[in-house]
Amino acid sequence: MAHAFEINTAPLASTDGLDSAAIAQARIDLAACFRMAARFGMGEGICNHFSVVVPGRPELFLVNPYGLAFAEVTASSLLICDFDGRVVLGEGRPEATAFFIHAQLHRLNPRATAAFHTHMPHATALCMLEGEPFVWAGQTALKFYERLAVDEDYQGLALNDAEGERIARAAGDADVVMLKSHGPLVLGPSIAEAWDDLYYLERAAEVQLKAMASGRPLKAVTPEIASAACRQMLQGNAESAHLHLESVKRQLLREGSDFAE
Repeated sequence: MAHAFEINTAPLASTDGLDSAAIAQARIDLAACFRMAARFGMGEGICNHFSVVVPGRPELFLVNPYGLAFAEVTASSLLICDFDGRVVLGEGRPEATAFFIHAQLHRLNPRATAAFHTHMPHATALCMLEGEPFVWAGQTALKFYERLAVDEDYQGLALNDAEGERIARAAGDADVVMLKSHGPLVLGPSIAEAWDDLYYLERAAEVQLKAMASGRPLKAVTPEIASAACRQMLQGNAESAHLHLESVKRQLLREGSDFAE
């Protein structure tokens, strides 16, 4: 299901400064997200992709290389690409849909420092339903109340700039986009905040599906309370997300993971 990307072989942008401490840390943090996502069954084969704008270089982004499963990604394996399809630094090339989606997301949505796209099973299942994905019946789901957009216009695989741009524009100002017939997309101002939202999005989808499987009606929270609860959850969200990611890294290191290599 993954597709090779024909890289742009024109002369590369400057690689000066791409070995900075900030970029090295971004590599480690992003690799940790891949490994923990693999543990939770969020990946799908060698498809799905996470990216982040390179610190200090807004015209470049880090993304996983074509051919590696989430469980294989390391900090040093991540590619640095530009928006024109060049691999500026790294071995290999991105998967085609990864490039076309993420290049346009970062180009058109400057607030989307990090962009995580998966076909994680529970959130993707909600993308397959008619109507709104969430019924706002559970507290965890309320983290995304008024922060979520739904893209109803599935157009097949994102194998060109036009489809990547369409998805980026469908995201608008949302932090989460449920791509109907496809899967979820999470955008964040940092790697930690994108990871935190990805994790809780899948948990919220899982418990809603379990409640729906009971056959009993779901008790939705009123819009007023849902909105207030969302605001409560976003207070201190950046710090909470940072601590969540630090916990992820500690767990991986304790188990001897090579994600930081």
